[in-house]
Formats: sequence, structure tokens, C-alpha cells
Amino acid sequence: MAEIHVQRLSDEQFRVEVREGASSTIHTVTAAPGDLQKYGAGVQPETLIEKSFEFLLERESKESILRSFDLPLIAQYFPEYPQIISSRLV
Repeated sequence: MAEIHVQRLSDEQFRVEVREGASSTIHTVTAAPGDLQKYGAGVQPETLIEKSFEFLLERESKESILRSFDLPLIAQYFPEYPQIISSRLV
């Protein structure tokens, strides 16, 4: 199982390191306040980002995840994301 480490860089930007075995990838995720409210109302932004990466890793390898993206882009690739992520954050 992958280790996911989320670090807040600013109010809207997060650095995510995904480590599996001896290899790791680094990603930058941008999440505007409205995105955080829409997808993760009531939870810490870092928790939302971590759970979002768990969601992504169930569907693709860490190497396939974009190195930099805006959080809402996940729903464009995976329309089920909003419903699944909200159920995981309760």
C-alpha cells in the first residue's frame, strides 16, 4: 500500500508525496476554497487531499497521476469522484 504525505504550501496549494516501496512521486494540487467546500465540507483540507489520492491510486498508478492539477479535475476524469469522496469523509 502506498504512503501518502500531504503538506500545505499555501491556502490553496498542497504538495503530495506518494511513496511505494523504494520509489516516490511528487504532485502539486491546487484546491480553491470553493473546491474544498464542495468536496470536503467540514474536514481538514489535508484529509480531503489524502483521501482524493487514495481514490486515484485505486484507479491508476502513482506514475499516471498528473504532477500538477486542480482538485476538480479528478471529477472530469472520474465522474463518480464527488459521490465516493463525500462518503469517505463522513
